[in-house]
Amino acid sequence: MQQTTTIQHTTTEEWTEVISPQAHLLDLKLKDVWRYRDLLIMFVKRDFVSTYKQTILGPLWFFIQPLLTTVTYMVIFGNIAKISTDGLPMTLFYMAGITMWNYFSDSLNKTATVFKDNANIFGKVYFPRLVMPLSIVVSNLVRFSIQLLLFLIFWLYFLMKGANVHPNLLILLTPYLIVLMALLALGAGMIISAMTTKYRDLIFLLTFGIQLFMYATPVIYPMSSLPVKYAWLIKANPISSIIETFRYAFTGSGQFSWMSLAYSSLFSLILLAIGTIIFNKVEKSFMDTV
Repeated sequence: MQQTTTIQHTTTEEWTEVISPQAHLLDLKLKDVWRYRDLLIMFVKRDFVSTYKQTILGPLWFFIQPLLTTVTYMVIFGNIAKISTDGLPMTLFYMAGITMWNYFSDSLNKTATVFKDNANIFGKVYFPRLVMPLSIVVSNLVRFSIQLLLFLIFWLYFLMKGANVHPNLLILLTPYLIVLMALLALGAGMIISAMTTKYRDLIFLLTFGIQLFMYATPVIYPMSSLPVKYAWLIKANPISSIIETFRYAFTGSGQFSWMSLAYSSLFSLILLAIGTIIFNKVEKSFMDTV
């Protein structure tokens, strides 16, 4: 009798984790992600610390990198190539584009290799795999916040100096624009990461491809300077309207369209859905190919 009672007791226990081979492709497992939020925070701290752990200047590189990039663009594209900045101070024009673009490119670069870079962890312990790409997007958000602060310092300087800067209420859309950038980077990163488990060549093409993609985005030039026959191609890029809206909101210069922003929003959601489907499908068997 005592043996029977023990068996009944163990079968009524409630498990804290049930790993099932079947899952809906569009299931983001957000409940699991929330339960593992402490792990997500730990990964964010790890990424932030490990990047600059053995550097002399540490987090100061968050300021130095956009400053050096801005100066380079001012010399090459502003003074040598004489590319228009829509009447804005060159420093402010380039820094606005660089701030937004850096967040997208950094998030995409790191998210796109999440399976390869973390194969040793994925193969040893269970946790919602979505925690890893989410931690990358969040940790880059810390870096973005610091660079946004740098941009705001220059923006306030030119604003008080009386430069041709006319901010407007679209500044309130800034958090939404950041979310769109995060969704685009997350969706595209999950797709590329899933593909790199079989096709390693994509890793080598990734950095080069992102650099080229920047030239298809109005980071170093305004939309108004584009020939009509090429303007539609740049507008088809969902990041274009995000950067243009950000620049227009803070400076009053550039182009803004609710239709273009709606297009970018829809594109972001579709890309995230496709990325989720592919990510959820590949995560079940990627250890066999990595």
